[in-house]
Amino acid sequence: MLIALSQLTTGPDPAKNLDLIEEQARRAADAGARVVVLPEAAMACFGTPLTPLAEPLDGPWANRLRAIAEAAGIVVVAGMFTPADDGRVTNTLLATGPGVEETYDKIHLYDAFGFAESDTVAPGTRVVTIDVDGVRLGLATCYDVRFPELFRAHADAGAVATLLPASWGAGPGKREQWELLVRARALDATVWVAAVGQADPAASGIDVSGTAPTGIGHSMLVGPDGTVRESLGAEPGLIVAELDVAEVERVRGKISVLANRRLGRDDAVITYPK
Repeated sequence: MLIALSQLTTGPDPAKNLDLIEEQARRAADAGARVVVLPEAAMACFGTPLTPLAEPLDGPWANRLRAIAEAAGIVVVAGMFTPADDGRVTNTLLATGPGVEETYDKIHLYDAFGFAESDTVAPGTRVVTIDVDGVRLGLATCYDVRFPELFRAHADAGAVATLLPASWGAGPGKREQWELLVRARALDATVWVAAVGQADPAASGIDVSGTAPTGIGHSMLVGPDGTVRESLGAEPGLIVAELDVAEVERVRGKISVLANRRLGRDDAVITYPK
């Protein structure tokens, strides 16, 4: 399966961001990709007030995304914000396209490094996978990458890859953490990981102030053995690469971490010291 990773910089205007997404979806489809993954906050960049722009899944933003996917004949996965019941929003991935219509609400919220996502965002509760041309793919978002159990849950559900849109926060050591965590999650669960970040706004000459995580770029496609197969720098770009489904079984035959694990299994017996 050919998969596309679209690293771009979105702004505060959801309509303009859809124009960017449409162009990227067409490029990916023209290159033969079956799936194009856009970053977290593709609807509107962090640092934008989220509650006023959040829309339901049957609203105009989501419906235009569906139309873009249908016109290009490709599955599009993009981050948006939907209203939550308590006045906050949910950080939602919408996956839509031929034979696919699913959503994932970010489970692990970014309450770290001086930023409190939970102030404005309500957490999700569901582990979500989608099937594209008979290939199962898990959905995760940004800060989820620090929690290996979600990626193993994707593997347990039959996924051979996790799609990971992100808008990674900048700061000392953050790029190194991003690269280490993405590679580790691929190896933890022996799945492909398509990690797609917002491009660094500075790489496009955009000044950003405040603590909002607006992206550092460095998207990558990592194999189930933890090796980086394709990657980008800080600036906007598009990767179109082969996702070898059969390689997952070959790697799992050699690196049997899923079969050998004990903690988290139903038959595990855990004794804690008194």
